[in-house]
Amino acid sequence: MKCVYCHNPDTIATSGGKDYDIEALAQMAIRMKPYFGKKGGVTVSGGEPLLQSKALIPFFKRLKEEGIHTNIDTNGRVLNHFTETLLGNYTDLVMLDIKHMTEDGFEAITGVRNKETTFKFAAYREATGKAMWLRYVLIPEITNTPELLHAMGKYFMDFKTIEKIELQPYHKLGIHKWAALGWDYKLNDANENTKEQIDAAVNILKNYFKEVKVN
Repeated sequence: MKCVYCHNPDTIATSGGKDYDIEALAQMAIRMKPYFGKKGGVTVSGGEPLLQSKALIPFFKRLKEEGIHTNIDTNGRVLNHFTETLLGNYTDLVMLDIKHMTEDGFEAITGVRNKETTFKFAAYREATGKAMWLRYVLIPEITNTPELLHAMGKYFMDFKTIEKIELQPYHKLGIHKWAALGWDYKLNDANENTKEQIDAAVNILKNYFKEVKVN
């Protein structure tokens, strides 16, 4: 995906980066355990972390051996045998980014089609019976409309594993990164949310979810 509002576009490319040994990563987490508190742990994000789902299985397995909470922050576009093994056996929490509730809107935001993959991912996670949070970026007139918010609420209202939904109001803090990469930022004319728009979105979603949080 190449989401038009991404504030970390430097993480989109799948090349580059640094290779890490699984045990070396695990030891880094183990050393940090005193700082985790009762609810902390290790979150793997991206880009899209499940592009490396096969490698994450032994990593998360090792973390679980140490009693460390594991979390995946994902767009839900990768659902294969390795992902299912990772989610079903070694992932305590999934934070699933819902881009848009319509196919055309999904493509306009991400550059790809087939939003149903994300929904199939959510259904699989629901079937595991393990915790999931939804995440949703609020963009006035693009994702933050009453129709879309009600559609999302109605679609997910019967999921038992969803603990809460996190709303992320749209901002333009990452525009300079797009410029540095030589990429065209397509949301220059988009507005940021007013407090009233955010409050209205929260009030709609409270009808469907146990907890609605604004980040």
